[in-house]
Amino acid sequence: MTLLRIQNVMSNELAKRAFFSRPPEPPFEFLLNDPTDSIFIGITKLFKVPFTWTFASLTNPHLAIVGITGAGKSFLIKTFLIRASYIWNTNAIIIDWAGEYKAWVRQSGGTVVSLAKGDFINIMDLSGMKPLDRTKQIMNSFDILTDISNYPEQRRLTAEAIEQSYLNAGFDIANPPDPKKDAPTIKDVVALLEEKLEENTYQYPAELENAIYRLRQFSREGEDFFAKKSTIDLGKLSTSGLVSIDLSGLPDEQFRAMAALFILQTLKEKMRAEGWSASKGLKAIIVLDEAWKIAGDDRSDAVMIVREGRKYQFGLIVASQNPTDINEAIFSNVGTTIMLRVRFEKFMNYLQGSLNFSQFIRSEISKFGVGQAAIDMSFHTSVQFPDIFILDKVVGEIPLDMYTITVAEILNQDELNNTAIQKEYTFSKMEMNSKLVEINLGSGIIEKVFKEMDAKSGLVDIRLLVQALIRDNVNKDLILEFLRSIGISDILITRIFTFIT
Repeated sequence: MTLLRIQNVMSNELAKRAFFSRPPEPPFEFLLNDPTDSIFIGITKLFKVPFTWTFASLTNPHLAIVGITGAGKSFLIKTFLIRASYIWNTNAIIIDWAGEYKAWVRQSGGTVVSLAKGDFINIMDLSGMKPLDRTKQIMNSFDILTDISNYPEQRRLTAEAIEQSYLNAGFDIANPPDPKKDAPTIKDVVALLEEKLEENTYQYPAELENAIYRLRQFSREGEDFFAKKSTIDLGKLSTSGLVSIDLSGLPDEQFRAMAALFILQTLKEKMRAEGWSASKGLKAIIVLDEAWKIAGDDRSDAVMIVREGRKYQFGLIVASQNPTDINEAIFSNVGTTIMLRVRFEKFMNYLQGSLNFSQFIRSEISKFGVGQAAIDMSFHTSVQFPDIFILDKVVGEIPLDMYTITVAEILNQDELNNTAIQKEYTFSKMEMNSKLVEINLGSGIIEKVFKEMDAKSGLVDIRLLVQALIRDNVNKDLILEFLRSIGISDILITRIFTFIT
């Protein structure tokens, strides 16, 4: 049996002994950086140290942000972009999957490009690239979005037709283009394949017909969003200040992914062409928010930007409710991971397994309020302190007034006990205002909405909010659009209207 022996130890003897412990936060010199060359994010929870972010001591300038709806992801991204602009004159390109940022970008004096709502991009535009290289990029997009890679003959026919369309338009496919020449479109490619089919000399007509069918979905009337002359110069995106590329007007995920992949390809090439400069900070930040279709594929140029962005002073922000939607090559290589509130066990298991944080940190993340975060940073060199710490709250450019919409009262007991059902939707006042502006509500009605919510201390049942909008004669379609924009499912929307009628 082991005996426990009690000793009397003098204080001067105790002082000579070494104790092994890990401080709960990085030293202040790693948190509080030069304010003229870093971005203020917030105050740490334990020692109340101001945390200013800079990538000077990190492996790269890229960020992954994860958290449930209403945890504060978009508020953090907006704050980060504003301050990066102040400090480094950084440009920002938001690939806006659901149109969430466009109202804020307009209010901030930025530029909104609304695809399929007056704006178009020709995915065969060259933006200074060799036609041969652009052809490879277009085919890579088809590989990601379709199963064409399983049909080598169809893939070959498509690639050859794209190259031939450039030749027919007067381009040398192996050399940089003449900027005065107009690029061909997918319609020209389809016409070449149809001409080949009409000749009736090709030995595999079924392969040719299927190749035509694949391309027609991007060129038929009413869906030719990528087969018209571009209304914007994508080559200038990275130097145009704050820009939102609104993809919400495109009909489905495939069209949105096609646009996003093309934009990423163009930005990557622009990044490489500009090269390194002696200016401090970041030249541009690209934001992918809930863009799982392209953030999750290792063939996406998002992966290439993560690998090469630092040397070109380009940063990438990838944000998602589900960390498993982010490709492992991206998630494991970003210099900074910011975890807002995460509830689902499988997501927490993935984060803890990837970042190897303690059970204490795991417990804290599950209890976070809006704007609280755990931050993991990957430093250049080995450090003798934990590289993950807790931020008390993201401090934004405006006070973080929060509003919570609850649907719990319309759920049955089984649903209330099911953790996969979201019972509350929390937003900052700025986020809520943007969503109401997006459905074209007048300022008077928006003011009434906030008055209703303020009267209930910012917590309101969804039925009361919908009834208030109906009383103000807001069109039902606009109400539906608003409910969907805050993340409420169609099943719950149907139940809401059942309860109030």
